[in-house]
Amino acid sequence: MVFGVDSPTDQQVSQAEFTLHVNGEEHAVRVDTRVTLLDVLRDRLGLTGTKKGCDQGACGACTVHVDGKRVLSCLTLAAQCQDRQVTTIEGVGDEETPHPLQSAFLQHDGFQCGYCTPGQIMSALALLEEGRAGSADEIREYMSGNICRCGAYQNIVSAIQQVAGDRGAAL
Repeated sequence: MVFGVDSPTDQQVSQAEFTLHVNGEEHAVRVDTRVTLLDVLRDRLGLTGTKKGCDQGACGACTVHVDGKRVLSCLTLAAQCQDRQVTTIEGVGDEETPHPLQSAFLQHDGFQCGYCTPGQIMSALALLEEGRAGSADEIREYMSGNICRCGAYQNIVSAIQQVAGDRGAAL
């Protein structure tokens, strides 16, 4: 305890009411201002595709997009996302119509246990949009914030290269 400062009680905790725009849907939420985007996505909205790995921003398992930019949702306060567009892995594709990157991950076995896969895909989508898939080394550099405990890195790079090549051929 710091002199002159009381510890917060439930009555003193600041609450925020706002709208989250997640995967094209609006969600009215009321949360403690200290709650992370990750916890709101998983615990309040039931979007469990985004994973809680280290909860310290070191593994990338919680990667989502906010206004088209990749962010670590475990380090992002939910209140910071008011009136911004949030995209999770659930908003990328589905079983009927998977995103080409999801299909490439399947084709190249870019996952083993699958725990890191949502964060890997979200980071890879941003990498492709940023035009940073010029070489395997460049892909590794810009994917370095996403940890795969199974070691499927080469397969992940191959999947990203395939989609990058397909995009280039389409242009």
